[in-house]
Amino acid sequence: MTKLVGMVGLGIMGGAMSANLVAAGWRVLGYDPDPARQAEARAAGVEVRAGLLDVAAEAQVLVTSLPGPAALRATAEALAAAGLAKRVVVETSTLALADKDEAARILSAAGHVALDCPLSGTGAQARVKDLSVYASGDAAEIAALHPLFMDFAREAHDVGAYGNGSRMKFVANLLVAIHNVAAAEAMVLGVRAGLDPHQMVRLVSPGAGGSRMFQMRAPMMADGCYEPPTMRISTWQKDMAVIAAFAQAVGAPTPLLAASAPIYDAALAAGQGGLDTASVCAVLERMAGLPPRGA
Repeated sequence: MTKLVGMVGLGIMGGAMSANLVAAGWRVLGYDPDPARQAEARAAGVEVRAGLLDVAAEAQVLVTSLPGPAALRATAEALAAAGLAKRVVVETSTLALADKDEAARILSAAGHVALDCPLSGTGAQARVKDLSVYASGDAAEIAALHPLFMDFAREAHDVGAYGNGSRMKFVANLLVAIHNVAAAEAMVLGVRAGLDPHQMVRLVSPGAGGSRMFQMRAPMMADGCYEPPTMRISTWQKDMAVIAAFAQAVGAPTPLLAASAPIYDAALAAGQGGLDTASVCAVLERMAGLPPRGA
């Protein structure tokens, strides 16, 4: 396939994907309304355009990494109204299925192809191509896009009918939410018992009690440093609400997700919305009467 792609949304995930695609030899046309994101993308070699349609005019494949449903709907409506020939829209955001379905309907009516392709991984993982792509929708289009996926991710899977990508992502994110709080709970228990937090990271990570989230987030907890964020608490709250609503809709009990939610709520209430989700550790430290640590 031609190594030209449009990236709509140049935030933590979109910016990292764009940089990796440029490094892999792709010509990346990008759009984001935030001047700071534009500057970061230019520095990585992205050709930043003034608007969405300036990107879509050239790129037949568009990857969207958007902050919420309103942005997705606006993007779909703008593309549908532009009168362009078929474009393939690879939607990677974590959003409610109803919002993705509506965007797909709008795009399809205009002759475009929508693929639901959320990503498993954090911003830090995205920077080093440690992402999993859960691609769903038209199988032929997904197969054709495999080279693109493998230039910003470590693996890509066709999980079937449109929407299955999001369903798989909800399962993965449920575990991330729980494991992150579990890692913080374990770290606070150890510190309260007098153990060295950095030694805990070294010894627990490779053992039976370790998890991918412990390996990634416990070092931040040990340092007490939650910037720059790989996933902001404020963004994660949106994702958790989507997962909870999905679980309720399909009738699946999620007692551990429900138990973790108040910890994230407390972090947001304490002004930690802009910090990494690992900062839930600070909430538990305060509950344990421990003094603040790190930066």
